[in-house]
Amino acid sequence: MKLLDRIDSPADLKALPRRDLPSLAAEIRERIVRVVSENGGHLAPSLGAVELAIAIHYVFDTPEDRVIWDVGHQAYAHKLLTGRRRRFDSLRRHGGLSGFTRRLESPFDAFSTGHSSTSISAGLGIACAKRLKQESRKVIAVIGDGSMTAGLAYEGLNQAGDQQPKKENLIVILNDNDMSISRNVGALSAFLSRTLSARRLQEWRRELGTFLKALPGIGSDVYDLAKRSEESFKAFVTPGMLFEAFNFDYFGPIKGHNLNHLIDILENIRHLDEPVLLHVATVKGKGYPPAEKNPVYFHGCGRFRVETGVCRPKPDQPRTYTEVFGATLVELGRQDERIVAVTAAMPEGTGLADFARQFPRRFFDVGIAEPHGVTFAAGMATEGLKPVVAIYSTFLQRAFDQIVHDVCLDALPVVFAIDRGGIVGEDGPTHHGLFDFAYLRCLPNMVVMAPSDENELRRMLKTAIDHPGPIALRYPRGHATGCELEPDPAPLEIGRAVVRRQGEDILVLAVGWTVHQALVAADKLAETRIQATVVDARFIKPLDSDTIVGLARRIPRIVTVEEHAQAGGFGSAVLECLADHGVTGCRVRRLGVADTFVEHGPQALLRAKYGIDAAAIVAAARGLLADA
Repeated sequence: MKLLDRIDSPADLKALPRRDLPSLAAEIRERIVRVVSENGGHLAPSLGAVELAIAIHYVFDTPEDRVIWDVGHQAYAHKLLTGRRRRFDSLRRHGGLSGFTRRLESPFDAFSTGHSSTSISAGLGIACAKRLKQESRKVIAVIGDGSMTAGLAYEGLNQAGDQQPKKENLIVILNDNDMSISRNVGALSAFLSRTLSARRLQEWRRELGTFLKALPGIGSDVYDLAKRSEESFKAFVTPGMLFEAFNFDYFGPIKGHNLNHLIDILENIRHLDEPVLLHVATVKGKGYPPAEKNPVYFHGCGRFRVETGVCRPKPDQPRTYTEVFGATLVELGRQDERIVAVTAAMPEGTGLADFARQFPRRFFDVGIAEPHGVTFAAGMATEGLKPVVAIYSTFLQRAFDQIVHDVCLDALPVVFAIDRGGIVGEDGPTHHGLFDFAYLRCLPNMVVMAPSDENELRRMLKTAIDHPGPIALRYPRGHATGCELEPDPAPLEIGRAVVRRQGEDILVLAVGWTVHQALVAADKLAETRIQATVVDARFIKPLDSDTIVGLARRIPRIVTVEEHAQAGGFGSAVLECLADHGVTGCRVRRLGVADTFVEHGPQALLRAKYGIDAAAIVAAARGLLADA
């Protein structure tokens, strides 16, 4: 019987002798690799955190002691150790386990995560609440994988180090896998960390400090000198000076795959009653050679063959919207040296890797720092450059204030290339891009557009580059339509829709990915002698009010469809337009995602479930005609 088969809770883990834990780690890695090879997921981050998950649950009393996994994509081993082993094969499948931590999924998930750098702030809030409730429990925030590049992490450190009294029982574990703050500085720092973190030595230091301070005349001076000498030595051989400046007791770096060492350190620092930061050096993708060799690809990957690490073959498909965007930006970049590209730790994910190779001086990766990236781009725009900020829809939300005040207020010509607009699939509610129309179209000076195919995407990118103010281009995840591309994309007239099909019974107003669905629906309706006019709105702001109002007065049975939340989206904009122009007597069905967060699952399944595909358009059209 495998060791993992005996683990249904951390209590079962604690019953194992330490000598068995490396074997358990190997079994956990084998299970993670097998499941992710079938389901896709965040393989490399979770493989690198296996020993860390084992050590935390071996030492601390979870879930009473709270553990927060920053982003949550490094928590697969945590899931296997906390009662979800039998369901682990359902990872990222519809109705199965989430690929991130979810409070509703397990009491061991202390905080729902999915976006970066929230763990320290959330952990401090939990620790403060525990103190106010007079509950003496530890809170462990595990952060890393680039998350320490975001300002939010330092805002949390700043408050935690200034709390008075310093009794918050917060332990921050920096999981440093060479893609975070710094590299392991060697054996000396590991030895120093073990020595300085020993419980008895910590107690001895406090007792000695109290004794020296009590000496008449020179006690305080001697104590200060001893303290300064110790901290200077630590700062010289470790990165600890930064964290000591935040009033954290810093320990590390230590080797994060040495379970005995890791458990010893955690056993020692769990007794401290002040903020602690433990710096743990790990290998991203540890234990699976393809992931160790290519941690960028295996950070978040699709299905692959375990034996080789090679993606499973797929039928021939068109390029993705992301790939078309990246290639088009390279073309335009050759023509215009003012074009610069900005992304937030996602050069591959946003399709900018080729631009970065060809124009390295004009490419800027700001790290996981979307607010900074937007204001940085605004600064470049004031000097006559044409910054293109490529960020996923769900992550651009983090920079809303900067879009408002630093870009739109002065109408600066910043292009927002918004990838993953709409339903993204198995990453779930923290990653669906369902709110961007609403939070962008309300902003003065902003133009918002969405292409119905890849050729329209190219034309919109050219439109955006030529536009003298803020403009957003939003496109979906996944493969494009395979349509023919114009070799030299011409800009569009801003605010002008196009009628894709004529009919007198139903008016379908669609935008983005849903335009193709509307055309498919029109074909199905035509089979039953229902003729539909299909409009590709192209622009969410400004709307083509002339086209929409003129058609609405002739065909007062209207279906709007969008891959976006209904509230504040394209359908809402159409209703506002009709009201503003005094159009009455229309019956309108708005198709979009209702007032809910969408779970994880395949894109096609979710689009059908939430009523934004061709079948839903057909049903809405027939419903309007039946009500006539």
